[in-house]
Amino acid sequence: MTTTVAAIQMNSVADVAANLAAAKRLLTEAAAGGAKLAVLPENFAFMGAHEAAKLVHAEPLGSGPIQSFLADTAKALSMWIVGGTIPLAVPDDARKVYAASLVFNDQGQRVAHYDKIHLFDVDVLRDGKTESYRESNSIAFGSVSPTFTETPAGVLGLSVCYDLRFPELYRSLSSQGAQLLCVPSAFTEKTGEAHWEILLRARAVENLCAVIAPNQTGTHAGGRRTWGHSMIISPWGEILAQRAEGEGVVLATLDAEAQTKVRSSFPSLNHRRL
Repeated sequence: MTTTVAAIQMNSVADVAANLAAAKRLLTEAAAGGAKLAVLPENFAFMGAHEAAKLVHAEPLGSGPIQSFLADTAKALSMWIVGGTIPLAVPDDARKVYAASLVFNDQGQRVAHYDKIHLFDVDVLRDGKTESYRESNSIAFGSVSPTFTETPAGVLGLSVCYDLRFPELYRSLSSQGAQLLCVPSAFTEKTGEAHWEILLRARAVENLCAVIAPNQTGTHAGGRRTWGHSMIISPWGEILAQRAEGEGVVLATLDAEAQTKVRSSFPSLNHRRL
């Protein structure tokens, strides 16, 4: 009834080959640590100086070097992998991609696909200067349908980064049977310092779901800085494991029986009236 899971923290750069090599090394470490499910961060395969830079790496669903890497690595390591996000081609629109999170089982088969639905179009004040982010200029909005899949660790609900600020998505996932949630992210340093932990723990507590939250860390092309602090959280909101800075693997063991007992003794999910 217990399963070891992993959140992979990366400092991705504007070089797909280098990022895939780093991801392979970290995923191999996670598998060696007993992980049956590993989640990569948002933009794990490419982080350029500008959002539009990823357009040249767009892949059609079902083929391409990044998807082949995920499938081959999952099979080679006999481990389920959530591929953070990859730039997935939008049919008939070469100006945009989907920020797609793909799940591969331990046989290398794609079993779930979620396109990020909330896009980071905000201005962030950092060190007296305004950083502007407009993901919708180069990323297409995904479907609003909640996406989840069965995994060795339980029913996994999919989300990405900025989705974290919209609790209705996670309520929908938990109401449809999700037992754990993943939030692959590239949370900025400024917003991460203020809100990352509190939002993740809130999503865990209000849904009585475990949360796997891998984040990007450090400085990237163009000077963008991300917060790190990848973590795995219990359904009771406890931080089971965390890595503050630097690339690495965060491992924790989830207990499905303990979660069932918590949901039985504290049945808040059954007390909803709205």
